[in-house]
Amino acid sequence: MLGNTVFWVLSAVAVGSGVMVFRFASMARATYALLLSLLCVGGLLILLGLDYLGVVIVLMMTIEMAVMAVFMVMYMMNPAGLMPMSMMHNKKGAAVVCMGVFLLMALGIVLAPWPRRAGTADDDPTKALGESLMGPQMLTMMTLGFALFSTIVATVLLATHRGRYDRLGDDLRARRADDPVPGGVGR
Repeated sequence: MLGNTVFWVLSAVAVGSGVMVFRFASMARATYALLLSLLCVGGLLILLGLDYLGVVIVLMMTIEMAVMAVFMVMYMMNPAGLMPMSMMHNKKGAAVVCMGVFLLMALGIVLAPWPRRAGTADDDPTKALGESLMGPQMLTMMTLGFALFSTIVATVLLATHRGRYDRLGDDLRARRADDPVPGGVGR
């Protein structure tokens, strides 16, 4: 019962906030409405037992929408993307086309001859999904992920030539940080 309630609440919020993306006149508000919609979709995937995909969607969309909002604040001509604007042209025509496509897809869902399940579900659907997506390349992708992460860490370490031990001494108890003075001369 609780699972069904959570499913329908997440579904309703996902659809409602997805609709609000197109109703808001502010790009910043539309960004956060889209984030809410995608967070609900991630929650639905977690609820359906696809924990890995759900968490990936939540993490990826949170970071993506936060970066998008920051760039809107920095670069949009109107302050923070909060001033009213519309990026749609021919609103009535677009609405008719969207409604037609939606109805056609819904009709396809209802009338399509869905195949029957062959066999039983795997014990670990996340592992089964990973194997079906990556196939024999799973080890390659895991190694590539580790290599990319190591590259990011190494790049950050190489970009900062001084660490906290250089600034405040080995015991971190120096009264003042030994930071370079503007102009390149140290203290």
